[in-house]
Amino acid sequence: MVERLYSLIDLHCHILPGIDDGPVSQKESLAMARRAVEDGIHTIVATPHTLNGIYLNPAREIISKVAALQNILSINQIQIELCAASDVHLCPHLLEMVDSGDALTINDAKKYMLLELPSQAIPKGVKDEIFSLKLNGITPIITHPERNGIIQHDLDILYDMVSMGAMSQVTAMSITGDFGGGVKRAAEIMLKKRLVHIIASDAHGVHNRPPVLSRAVEHAAEILGNYEEAMRMVKEVPAAILSGAMPDVP
Repeated sequence: MVERLYSLIDLHCHILPGIDDGPVSQKESLAMARRAVEDGIHTIVATPHTLNGIYLNPAREIISKVAALQNILSINQIQIELCAASDVHLCPHLLEMVDSGDALTINDAKKYMLLELPSQAIPKGVKDEIFSLKLNGITPIITHPERNGIIQHDLDILYDMVSMGAMSQVTAMSITGDFGGGVKRAAEIMLKKRLVHIIASDAHGVHNRPPVLSRAVEHAAEILGNYEEAMRMVKEVPAAILSGAMPDVP
């Protein structure tokens, strides 16, 4: 069983209220935080959608809303530490978006960025954007590649991105089969081939997509045949990322 010791880090979570397609109210955000604590999570990186054609969410707005929610969590004695970031949709000139404050890196440290691909396409410019970010000291973390229909059928695409220095993060519910068999199979193969560095919830609410990591870690440990390796994906690796360090990954 996964350690229930408030030791897990959720690097990708839509917990800020009224800012994207996550919780609509502060009450729901608090319920998500309580659910996370029950699952052993002590740190949540708030990652609202950014630059996806629907939501903009500039850095200053996200940082302000994270501070406000952190204050409410403290008032309600919910032991969760929030960090600010954004789920940045792939678009041209990402480095310029970071410099202008239109795209927020993790902790605004300009070391790591969550990078979301379209669900059914791989734009031609993705390698150029990865190269540009890496050249300027920012490591992109490809979010939920297992849910991309193209990558599901050609894992070499993800392999090439990782070879360029990107990292990858799979969704907890993908591993447990909640997004369907095809997504689950892709996640399992990615895990076996050591193309996964982080497991995160990508939570959007309390019930349908909750901030829960423990079940996925248990499944990942079985797939990898190594409990400690699975735990590193929700502890040591995200902790290194939050500190701006380079984690030891395959």
